[in-house]
Amino acid sequence: MNKTVLLLSACLVASIIPANARRNNKEVEKTVTTTTTVVRGDTTITTTTVTSTPAEQESQPGKRSFKSRLSLGGYGEAVMTRNFYSDNVNRYSKAEDYKDAKGHNRFDLPHAVIMLGFDFGRGWTFGSEIEFEHGGTESAVEMEAEETGEWEKEIERGGEVALEQLWINKEFRPWIQVRAGHMVVPVGSLNSNHLPNEFFTVYRLEGEATILPSTWHQTGISVWGNYKWMRYGVMALPALNSCFFSKDAWVHYGATSPFEFTPANNIAVAARLDFFPVQGLRLSASGYFGNSFNNTLQADFNGKYKDVKGAVTIGSFDMEYKGYGLIVRGNATYGHLGDADKISDYNRLQMKTSPYKRTLVGKEAYSYGIEAGYNILRPFSSIKYDKLYVFGRYEAYDAYKPANGNYRDYPWTEIKRMAVGLNYMPMKQIVIKAEYSKRFLKSQYNDEPSISLGVTYTGDFL
Repeated sequence: MNKTVLLLSACLVASIIPANARRNNKEVEKTVTTTTTVVRGDTTITTTTVTSTPAEQESQPGKRSFKSRLSLGGYGEAVMTRNFYSDNVNRYSKAEDYKDAKGHNRFDLPHAVIMLGFDFGRGWTFGSEIEFEHGGTESAVEMEAEETGEWEKEIERGGEVALEQLWINKEFRPWIQVRAGHMVVPVGSLNSNHLPNEFFTVYRLEGEATILPSTWHQTGISVWGNYKWMRYGVMALPALNSCFFSKDAWVHYGATSPFEFTPANNIAVAARLDFFPVQGLRLSASGYFGNSFNNTLQADFNGKYKDVKGAVTIGSFDMEYKGYGLIVRGNATYGHLGDADKISDYNRLQMKTSPYKRTLVGKEAYSYGIEAGYNILRPFSSIKYDKLYVFGRYEAYDAYKPANGNYRDYPWTEIKRMAVGLNYMPMKQIVIKAEYSKRFLKSQYNDEPSISLGVTYTGDFL
């Protein structure tokens, strides 16, 4: 009897185990569908829908193949320019002597960038950009843009290879994300929109690129996010260094460092806010604040200049409208440098002993401009992919407003510029550009006309 009971019990257990196993397998086999959208700036690159099991979701949320998690892209420019004016450094101090001077040609590779990114899952992503400027790194000498003109004493790189971005991002919610590493500082129109298909001209916006670092990239930490019709970002970063400010480029070189690291005696704050009130329209405001003096390795905290701060304040507005074949963009930037007189005095004392160039620096700088283009192929319904924009641009800028006191003025830094041309796009990734432009200087100087051609690409390879 006992043997019979034991045998029946064993058979019952044996029948239950497969049933439970089958039921558990069915539960494991239940799948979850996840949609992942990859976005760069305002552009949606890919939208991927994947299916995975709960176990896979737990270990690797939004599971995708390695290839779909990897992003590889880039952009680049090849340009040629014919300048119908002399490039002699005395063309401003002796303008009359160069009124009928011969022009010159220039060929260049301004930027070539490789972008690599990866989605680790669970809200963690990685991004990087390596930029080759002017063909890479070589040795070169440069003639100073001074009214007297002389060869620089130091040897500089003929090109540059820079790690423009290298960061890790954690998304808690779309409206609260934290990014740490090396990234673009989102101040001004150009730094946030510097891809070749984001401006009409062959070269980047001249005014803003003159007075601000471009592309401005620094190591720091950023909190940012998207919420409905707005996007925001706040970044803490090393402050600019007044040692590299100049009369012809204001703070443009202030983010550079001659060392293998960036001194950060002063911490700055940058912020940007983008609004999208209606379809096709973006309105943006950005700003920067930080003390620039003594932000170097050999800081002087106890000497004559111990109370000098050199506060840099930058405010910028830019906008873009796209619709009905029309693109309109505008930008305006104003900058102020506190203690500009004391920094100019300090630079004059260091001119003969400094390993890098020191000049006077202006207390104010500004840049503003507007451009518009229309796709003249839009009315032809048979043309589906090609676009041909006819555009015009006007801008004005000045990198040097002298500080209060007995400081020399350089009127040639005040420039107005006009450009007209064509952008032909056989596909959205490629733009072929042609442009006629002219700089208008003060009446005692010669205007500077030029013609430029460019071929650019912007796209994702994976």
